[in-house]
Amino acid sequence: MGLFITFEGPDGSGKTTASKGVYDKLLNEGFDVIYTREPGGIEIAEQIRKVILDVNNTNMDYKTEALLYAASRRQHLVEKVLPALDDNKIVICDRFIDSSLAYQGYARGLGIDEIFEINMFAIENHMPDKTIFLDIDANTALDRIKSRIEKDRLDIEGLQFHNKVFEGYQNVIDRFKDRIVKIDARLTPDEIIELCYKEVIKLINV
Repeated sequence: MGLFITFEGPDGSGKTTASKGVYDKLLNEGFDVIYTREPGGIEIAEQIRKVILDVNNTNMDYKTEALLYAASRRQHLVEKVLPALDDNKIVICDRFIDSSLAYQGYARGLGIDEIFEINMFAIENHMPDKTIFLDIDANTALDRIKSRIEKDRLDIEGLQFHNKVFEGYQNVIDRFKDRIVKIDARLTPDEIIELCYKEVIKLINV
C-alpha cells in the first residue's frame, strides 16, 4: 500500500506551491509519486469543481456546496487515489476532507460532525496518512489573494468568512493532532517546501 499525503490551508496559504514543490522533489529523488488536487483531479470531479467555484453561483445553498464537494471527492478517490495507493505510489493531494470540515462544517455553520459523517460515506474511512497544514492568518492570506488575476467563488468571500475558515482549521487540527502537522506559511516558498519535504521523508522512512 502506498502513502496518502494531503496539503491543507486557507486560500492564500501557499499550499499549492508547497505541495507541487514537494511532489517535484520526490519525483527528482526517484520516488513513485503522483500529484493531484481537490476538487478535481479527474474529469468528472473537474466538472463538479467548475460548478462549485463559478463566481456566478453565489446563490448556491451551503448544503448543496457540501454535497458537491463530497461527490467530487468520492469520484476522485475511487478513480485516481485508491488505484495509485494500490500500486504502492505516494499520492500528494492539494486539499481533501479537512477542507470540507473547515469550510463547510465550521465556516458555513453546517457542523463539523455532520460534514465528517457525509464525507465518511463518500470516502469509506480512507483518511490521509499525513496532512501538512500551511498555517497563516486570514488577513495575510487575503492580502495574497488580492494579487490573483482570476478569483473563484470562495476567494471573493469577505474577511469574516476567511477568519471562520482559519478557526475551523484550528478545530480540525485539535481533533486530528496525530495526523496533522503545522508549517509556518509566512516563511519563504523554498523554506516551506523544504520543511514539508522533511515531514514527508520522515513518513516514508518509518
